[in-house]
Amino acid sequence: MPLKESEAIVLRTYPLREADLLVTLFTRTEGKVRGVARSAKKSKKRFGGALEPLTYVRAYWDDRERQELARLDSCEVLESPLARQVTYPRAVALGHLAEVLDELLPDREANDAVFRLTLTVLEQLAGDRIWMPLTYFQLWMTRLVGFLPELSGCVACGAELNGSRAFYHALVDGLMCAEDKRLASSEMSRESRAVAGEMFRAPIENFAAVEWPKARAADLRKFLVQTLERHLEKKLVTAGMLERISC
Repeated sequence: MPLKESEAIVLRTYPLREADLLVTLFTRTEGKVRGVARSAKKSKKRFGGALEPLTYVRAYWDDRERQELARLDSCEVLESPLARQVTYPRAVALGHLAEVLDELLPDREANDAVFRLTLTVLEQLAGDRIWMPLTYFQLWMTRLVGFLPELSGCVACGAELNGSRAFYHALVDGLMCAEDKRLASSEMSRESRAVAGEMFRAPIENFAAVEWPKARAADLRKFLVQTLERHLEKKLVTAGMLERISC
């Protein structure tokens, strides 16, 4: 059987036996593929530097009959996150992308929209300038997997929220007006809702020159993380790590 071939993004690797690695790839043609890279720790010719998380590669593998894991034959690096400076904030941001993709994407289900989104966000993640790309990624990822509720109306009464105050709660799937907000709700600013609207209408490159401190759209990111975690029914480890970054 000929080897399968696809562009792919490395999501995770785990040690397996003495020299092997268990690898999770997000492939363009088949979605998330899990496989074993035999002797990956020793073979620089077949895998050298290609299995670092979030590396964009061309992957070659084959599927064995009645075996859940593929056999990863080799990978060619197309673009590596290590080619640019890896600061701590950028490392955590890259880890967040990998965790979200791994948790949300089903096995063997191609999703070209998510694949293209990931590549464009990776291009914008540089140095400590992480908050704009993260906001864009979380917003679009939540929408593309079908978890993003309508942001223009109150989920409880249906009232329009344009120009009005809006609130969100970890246990509510949507925004609420001031009259229907729950106890311990948080407010999402009009500015953050406007940011979401702008990001739905424009490519990420349009925001590259905008000054984007951590505080900008922080309430939107918190809302998106809560939405993802509610549907996943688990906490995202890297979301907590991002919260502790001060810059």
